Amino acid sequence: MKNYDLIVIGTGSGTSVAEAAISESPDLKIAIIDKDEPGGICLTRGCIPSKLLIYPADIIRLIQKSKEFGIKVELKKIDFTKIMHNMRLIINRDIENIRQGLTNSKNIDYYPNQAEFIEPYIIKVGNQKITSKLILLCTGSRPLIPPIKSLDEVGFLTSDTLLNLKKLPKSVAIIGGGYIAAEFGHFLSAMGSKVTIIGRNIQFLPKEEPEISAIARKELEKHLTILSNFEVIETQKTSKGKMLIAKNRENLERKKIIAEEILIATGRRSNSDILRPELGGIKTDKRGFIAVDDYLETSQSGVYALGDANGKFLFKHAANYEAKVVYFNAIEKKKMKVDYHAIPHAVFSEPEIGSVGMKENEAVKEFGRDNVLIGFYRYEDTAKGEAMKIRDFFVKAILQRETGKILGAHIVGPQASVLIQEIINLMYTENQSAEPLIEAMHIHPALSEVVERAFRSLRTIDQYHHLLKDHLNLPIS
Repeated sequence: MKNYDLIVIGTGSGTSVAEAAISESPDLKIAIIDKDEPGGICLTRGCIPSKLLIYPADIIRLIQKSKEFGIKVELKKIDFTKIMHNMRLIINRDIENIRQGLTNSKNIDYYPNQAEFIEPYIIKVGNQKITSKLILLCTGSRPLIPPIKSLDEVGFLTSDTLLNLKKLPKSVAIIGGGYIAAEFGHFLSAMGSKVTIIGRNIQFLPKEEPEISAIARKELEKHLTILSNFEVIETQKTSKGKMLIAKNRENLERKKIIAEEILIATGRRSNSDILRPELGGIKTDKRGFIAVDDYLETSQSGVYALGDANGKFLFKHAANYEAKVVYFNAIEKKKMKVDYHAIPHAVFSEPEIGSVGMKENEAVKEFGRDNVLIGFYRYEDTAKGEAMKIRDFFVKAILQRETGKILGAHIVGPQASVLIQEIINLMYTENQSAEPLIEAMHIHPALSEVVERAFRSLRTIDQYHHLLKDHLNLPIS
């Protein structure tokens, strides 16, 4: 049995801990294990390949909008095969570079095999047993497949297997109403597929503010169909394609949807079962993710879990942050607690969404209705927004009245993921005050003015709700 200074299971963000450890202690011997292609979910079948596909979709929508500016453009052909090939070419190149780096490192033994615990601190990998008193579990996640009658027999795609498509399906039914459905719905519809999204929640994009979701739905429905509060209960093969039978969760109305392909986009589940953590003395939570404390240490001393493995926030940037926390705690032996007060995310759909921190109802629950202010401003009310012919998109900021502290922010519209970064940065300062943003000089006429003006346009919650209801015809939070 081979003994290591550190074992890392997974080749995503956990490898940065290994790299930092080697730079501090060049004599360390580390085992890195991954049953899948090296690079982690983000590179191999997540954020990066999906965004390589979504950018061409964004260009298509921009071309289609160009006539509003007096520009007549003919979109002659969309080469789906080439778009998919270009994505795989970039991903495979990066995978191979990582594989070579792991294979050729004098400090690392790379095991491209499945790992499982056989007892505490002892792992079986392939036909070998290895051990270490310091282990990082970075095992990722996999698509969650709902228990729908005949789904396996009919066949389906996931966000993983869709990346292998070489031919565009003429029609796709997407099961799920979250960000994966929104992003791939945007991509597939822009490529030319007839897309139907079927979500079981009343609200499309249920993790976003209701008014943000409403705008996103309104825009997406220009190009595809969205069914909310419907649950797919059965699938069947027919001569016309794959049929889905969906039932309305409120009035029990049934709908039949026929599509060439089905895409499952109902979320992600833990990979921890493959690892057999119970044999390593490692506890999991009720969802099956690895349970960790405030220092990201598991129930077994010296064993840490980060990224999708602990199920806290299934974002690459969250995993990168957690890798830093694990490095300080496991390698530097310093005590650093995780701080999740401002975990941002984006939905790269059409329109784009950026979000960070609290939603309105969360802020009211913690600070009280009278102690929360809402900043609001529309893109179209800025010079740049008007030039871009943007309609209905906006910035919503949530502040604590007494202190001016930023509690959260939510943006729907072009470059939302970029615009929100100015707010995120301030939420990581000592007092999280909005004052620097309000006082800072913003370039005119740039799109960033919409963020500044939102923070200069503060309202009480009642005033904000009145604005939504009477002037914008949007749902109240």
